[in-house]
Amino acid sequence: MAFFWCCALLLGLVAASLVNADMKVDCRPDYMTVVWSDSRSQADTSLFRLGTCVPTSVSAREAVFSVRLDDCNFRTLVTGDHQMYTNDLVYYSPPNSLMPSFSLPVVCAYERPKDWTIRIFDPVFDTYGQDDLVFFIGIMNDDFSGPAETTSFSLGSFIRIMASVEQQHHQPLLMLLDECIATTSPELQHEVALYPIIANKGCLVDSKTSLSRFEPRVKSSEIHLSLQAFRFALGEEVFIHCNLLAWDPNALDHTKKACNYVKAHGWELLDHPTYSSICACCESSCKSRKTRSLTSGKRGVEHKAVLGPITIKDS
Repeated sequence: MAFFWCCALLLGLVAASLVNADMKVDCRPDYMTVVWSDSRSQADTSLFRLGTCVPTSVSAREAVFSVRLDDCNFRTLVTGDHQMYTNDLVYYSPPNSLMPSFSLPVVCAYERPKDWTIRIFDPVFDTYGQDDLVFFIGIMNDDFSGPAETTSFSLGSFIRIMASVEQQHHQPLLMLLDECIATTSPELQHEVALYPIIANKGCLVDSKTSLSRFEPRVKSSEIHLSLQAFRFALGEEVFIHCNLLAWDPNALDHTKKACNYVKAHGWELLDHPTYSSICACCESSCKSRKTRSLTSGKRGVEHKAVLGPITIKDS
């Protein structure tokens, strides 16, 4: 690991209320440690976030993050012979607090290894933070307790997908998969062949011809999908493009839902089967309606994610 050199940069001006604060960054080959401390601060140190990561430890005047560079939604920038990992240390101030919210950039720079190549996609996970919501989607093991050990699946076996949202200050939100499409490209392009999995605002259309299903919920902020490996693009790299939706659980309708197709029964609503009538449009068109922004009182937030590449083989 001798090819690494590291540095930490604190950029920009800090508000007057932070003049007594100190942020230390220790960059290592595979991880970094960030320590924020202030002997006079009114900050609640548990409310600090490094990208999408919560503190590893906190005390009354200190927040510590010891994290891997492939966690926390770090951004990667390559300039010449150097590779930079950047993120933001953010403080989310609670209502009526004397301490304002603020954000400080954090950078670790390394000499680029000779054999280094850009890793565009994580084959298992996609994690993204927005406001104080953190979205996650991943390919899991059979009981959804951890990541899958492989991204290669036999035709007819199950691909377990979990999507979730972590909420800091919002009202409880329900995790939905609005749409999922399989393609052979990491980018959605008109000329690329598509295989629809979830369409029409939450209808698991693949369940009409397979054993795919939404599993019963463990918690409202997660949704589990057992996707039966399909014949589309056998042996090729496949990418699954999904639209995640965190929504008000009390505002489900024909455009905000999760519907399974149950053989000899028809479409069934995952969360409230007695209200499965809102799934009836899965056979026609579930038209969307315009939503308002979260800050002005809208009832949900969307996030687009890509999983892959995975491969499906005819065993």
